[in-house]
Amino acid sequence: MRKKLPDEVRDYLQHHPDVVEIVADFWNEEPKLQTILQPLLQSYVVITNSFENGGRLFLCGNGGSYADCLHISGEMLKSYERNRKLSEEDRKIFAEHPYGEELSQHLEYGFPAIVLGLNPSLKTAVENDFPLPDMAFAQELFVLGRSEDVLLGISTSGNAKNVLYAVTTAKAIGMRTIALTGKAGGELAGAVDYPIQAPHEKTNRVQELHQKIYHTLCALVEAHYFPERENDEK
Repeated sequence: MRKKLPDEVRDYLQHHPDVVEIVADFWNEEPKLQTILQPLLQSYVVITNSFENGGRLFLCGNGGSYADCLHISGEMLKSYERNRKLSEEDRKIFAEHPYGEELSQHLEYGFPAIVLGLNPSLKTAVENDFPLPDMAFAQELFVLGRSEDVLLGISTSGNAKNVLYAVTTAKAIGMRTIALTGKAGGELAGAVDYPIQAPHEKTNRVQELHQKIYHTLCALVEAHYFPERENDEK
């Protein structure tokens, strides 16, 4: 039997009606994650506000969390569950250029999601040249980040030093900060604006919960802008 969303959550969503169904499904299908619903919704609002003001989403993490950053970026940069095809207006612009006709039929809208640490030349130069270790994420973000951007740092322990350095850098720039951690949260949970603490201690279980959380976050952001599901037109 499906349970109703708490009144305070429904009140929070009254200004974001397109995502109510996704939140209701999450609430009923993932009861163990109900405790993180509020910071999840806050993160969705912060990210969409950033996009609407020309901002971008930066992501960082290590190991499996680094893979999760790439996963999130992949879902943001192309369609996830909904139709993101180009408008007729934008197709006409493409049609004026070589190969524009076919490109405009297949390109999709996306959201600017940038994974820190993808440049090994920069990373190794920072590791070699800087006396303080673990600064590669911070250096890259310091150069690329702007106050309207958002940083999402992922660390199952919440104590990854390079992610913590990136958070400090983001705050100095004026960016909003989000973290995905395990139950304890570590230092990271207290350092960011919006900590999302998956309710488990074991690393593998935390990472499994993280995937459920960030898939929901991607779905919320996408539904905010694109009401038409991919199979609606089939």
